Amino acid sequence: MHVSVDRTRCENHGQCVISAPDVFEFGDDGTLQFHEDEVAAHADEVVDAADVCPAQAILLGQTR
Repeated sequence: MHVSVDRTRCENHGQCVISAPDVFEFGDDGTLQFHEDEVAAHADEVVDAADVCPAQAILLGQTR
């Protein structure tokens, strides 16, 4: 699964951090960070995070 975050849409609500804390977190500067290397191990949580994002800023796709 390919994950990207549209930084122009992200409003830092933090629902993704709650849904998938091993993948998403807020950096020291307050911006959203995500760990691509953790996506495969937590795919169900990432899908949930994308679903609950109020800004729909988390985009999911298939890896080639």
